[in-house]
Amino acid sequence: MSTAQAGTGRTITTDIPARLDRLPWSRWHWTIVIGLGTVWILDGLEVTVVGNIASRLSEPDSGLPITSGQVTGMAAALYVAGACIGALFWGRLTDKWGRKKLFMITLAVYLGATALTAISFDTWWFFLFRFLTGFGIGGEYAAINSAIDELIPKEYRGRTDLMINGSFWLGAVFGSLLSIVALDTAIFAANVGWRLTFALGAVLALVILLVRRHVPESPRWLLIHGRDDEAERIVSSIERKIEEERGEPLPHAEGELTIHQRRSVSFLEIGRTVFSDYRKRAILGFSLFIGQAFLYNAITFGFGAILTTFFDVPSGNTGYYFAVIALGNFFGPLLLGKLFDTVGRRIMISGTYLLSGLLLFGTAWLFDQGSLSATTMTACWCAVLFFASAGASSAYLTVSEVFPMETRAMSIAFFYAIGTAAGGISGPLLFADLTETGVVADTALAFQIGAALMCLAGLAAAILAVKAERRSLEDIAKPLTAAEVGPSPTGSGQGDDGGTGTGSRGR
Repeated sequence: MSTAQAGTGRTITTDIPARLDRLPWSRWHWTIVIGLGTVWILDGLEVTVVGNIASRLSEPDSGLPITSGQVTGMAAALYVAGACIGALFWGRLTDKWGRKKLFMITLAVYLGATALTAISFDTWWFFLFRFLTGFGIGGEYAAINSAIDELIPKEYRGRTDLMINGSFWLGAVFGSLLSIVALDTAIFAANVGWRLTFALGAVLALVILLVRRHVPESPRWLLIHGRDDEAERIVSSIERKIEEERGEPLPHAEGELTIHQRRSVSFLEIGRTVFSDYRKRAILGFSLFIGQAFLYNAITFGFGAILTTFFDVPSGNTGYYFAVIALGNFFGPLLLGKLFDTVGRRIMISGTYLLSGLLLFGTAWLFDQGSLSATTMTACWCAVLFFASAGASSAYLTVSEVFPMETRAMSIAFFYAIGTAAGGISGPLLFADLTETGVVADTALAFQIGAALMCLAGLAAAILAVKAERRSLEDIAKPLTAAEVGPSPTGSGQGDDGGTGTGSRGR
């Protein structure tokens, strides 16, 4: 690495991004997956538990004066609203203060809020701490996805990101099974069991917090913020560990990057970069997030209510059905993830969105015709969400890799917040109203709206998706601080959306 002085900061030439990208998969990368990815298990636990305990919370002896519609409607919307606001608040700080500091703080916020949810004594208290729980989780989306993409080699970035985001559904499985035990009044009193589910979430968060201490700061972030010596120490340490594991030296890294170090990027520059220089990518991000957010936040929050309302499934048994659906969701990203790195982003993103949308239209028609039982409804949802889960995970992958390094966390936060606000807040509120009518056609309409938005997002991806598979982040979108890029394994810095992949000079 060579360094020269500039007027307003240091200018450095580094091969650290290329060194990170050329690393083979190792035990060290698994520690990153475990340390960072496990948080989605908590998010899955939160969403699933609330959906499954909605009927129990509305019962007179639950200890909380709340209706099922308030749980799946207002409380769900407040959780999502908290996540949206938290994403924007913490996302800005993630780009400014670093990935590691923020993914420790946001997890601590989640831990405290979910623990206080467990001692809810009135509706307002439950609403408040559902909001604050979401506030912590929203920050995790920006900090975690930024760190993952900047630490994982380019050959594995797509499948790893999908697998980690898909682990949400392991939490959903756990939450479903946990709700079965917690809602069994032969084991726990009606006003105790549901509280234990939230308390357990806090315990799991504490364990993850302890594991996460060993995850390093992103060397890419350190480079831009004038801490290149620290970045060099981290990367050298990673290389030594992998060489010891493999028993042979690592191959030479090809490609250098020259950057002008700076402390921060203004909101104005972030906005101009994302919405002017990369406006087609911005449209893509909005489309993907709105489609998946409406489908998931509107429908999965209320799945337990559908089973009890239309199929007379006892409230204590809804967890069995949701556990099956959650497994389908988890296996989607797990089994399809590699194809996002091999077949390519455009085909796989558009394909998963379109397939899930079309299957959901079919499910809505069968439901409206009265052709489904609780079991066959669950089977249909497994098929829909197998593809939808991979597509939804790819939305986070897309916005975290197609914008410049300096805007990454804020871009993730912004698209998550706007897309989720459009589909994730209005969705639960609308769906709760439609479900509570007890009219089949009303619930079928909610399915059709979600299906239409998924299909539209799939068409947008077919036209606008970026060829990001097996390319370095700096090649997909040149950092705003970059002066020049040396030869890269992809051979070109040319973008795939009509631009050059050169940050503010992209389009």
